[in-house]
Amino acid sequence: MPDNTHAETGTGLLLAAGASRRFGTGNKLLAALNGRPLIAHAAEALRALPLARRIAVISTAEIAPHLAGFQLIRIPQGEQSDSLRAGLAAAGLTDRLLITLGDMPLVTPDLLVRVLGRCTDALPAASRQGDGPAMPPACFPRSWLALLEGLTGDQGAGRLLRDLPDAQIIQAGDQLTDIDTQDALARLQG
Repeated sequence: MPDNTHAETGTGLLLAAGASRRFGTGNKLLAALNGRPLIAHAAEALRALPLARRIAVISTAEIAPHLAGFQLIRIPQGEQSDSLRAGLAAAGLTDRLLITLGDMPLVTPDLLVRVLGRCTDALPAASRQGDGPAMPPACFPRSWLALLEGLTGDQGAGRLLRDLPDAQIIQAGDQLTDIDTQDALARLQG
């Protein structure tokens, strides 16, 4: 059974400041899936958890109406680590930092609860699809926040997750489908 003792003192961080270059025209986070924008799916999953705070890092005000209940941090589009560092600065010291991505609309509250519960004071927890790499949703304990702050470039927290022991990984199946292209969105709708 997941340990959720840190849920009410943890912070949810929704990263939604990407450039959507491969998606084509328009903001992919506003593209409709099942009648709602992609960002609304990701926000709803995070809203379902009893977290102390919810922060969303965004690069455009267009998605703000779908982020009720989130502290919004607006940054210029840049590298992945820029979004992460902006979210960390807003979160400050928190017992747990649960990181989710705005372009993963299939992530469920149950998966988030399981990732949060698997995180320990000493080790993060992350998700995996099949034999793929460990990835968000991921949860970091306070003891790892300085390592997150030190990340640079166009990579997120993935480089800190790659050597996690299997016990810290949650198999998530197709919930980790991210929408980077119009074709990816069409496959979900078809």
